[in-house]
Amino acid sequence: MTALILSALAMCLIVMARYLATSGLFAWSARIMRPDIYAPTDPKKAARLGRQIRREIGWSLLAAAIYGVPAGIAAHLWVTQGLTRIYADMSTMPFWWLPVSALLYLGIHDAWFYWTHRAMHHWPWLFRKAHAVHHESRPPTAWAAMAFHPWESLSAAWLIPALTFLIPIHVSALVFVLLVMTFFGVTNHMGWEIFPKAWVNGWFGRHIISASHHHLHHTHYQSNFGLYFRFWDRLCGTDKGLSDELMRSASAAKEPQPQ
Repeated sequence: MTALILSALAMCLIVMARYLATSGLFAWSARIMRPDIYAPTDPKKAARLGRQIRREIGWSLLAAAIYGVPAGIAAHLWVTQGLTRIYADMSTMPFWWLPVSALLYLGIHDAWFYWTHRAMHHWPWLFRKAHAVHHESRPPTAWAAMAFHPWESLSAAWLIPALTFLIPIHVSALVFVLLVMTFFGVTNHMGWEIFPKAWVNGWFGRHIISASHHHLHHTHYQSNFGLYFRFWDRLCGTDKGLSDELMRSASAAKEPQPQ
């Protein structure tokens, strides 16, 4: 039992460190590339942004701790007892299963996120209790990636660990899934579009969610509920396209500034 508790605590610290490192890196790069958003010259705006970021970091660290517990338990049971379906030997499953398993994990996570996220917006009491914290950021920053109320964190923290007991996945594929989760969680809340406009307007943007898609959700709450893919939003009629604000700001940022 002591080893299990230590594993959970260690994973909490790892998830916290991952959040601080990833969001910190993107926030630092954003201050350089988009100072109009991340380093406003107006003292009032700067003070308000500072308060918002501190709030985002506080909620995110709490969420990271919650996410770390089930992950730590699954990791402990894998290492000590082999109870999960995680495998390290590539010969355990056919090679084609490597990308398929990663897509399965991402697809299941995306579906779970879409329906729970939509439910939190559909029922006002659930929004107030669980999801309003995330929408306190207007607009969100890279630090808002995990800015969730504990109830919202608890609704999803168990999902990926639970899948490791049901669906076989290689360690490298699981790491890939976690990297994708982290990357899109941060970049979708950047407040500006990091992908090239040609990508966003092309095949990639028609199927994959980026900041231009998710930012619209933070301004029009009843649309664009997806996490990675636009599939469920389009199937259910909740896809309202891309944020004109972000697309315009992306184009403006690339224009040469007057000397």
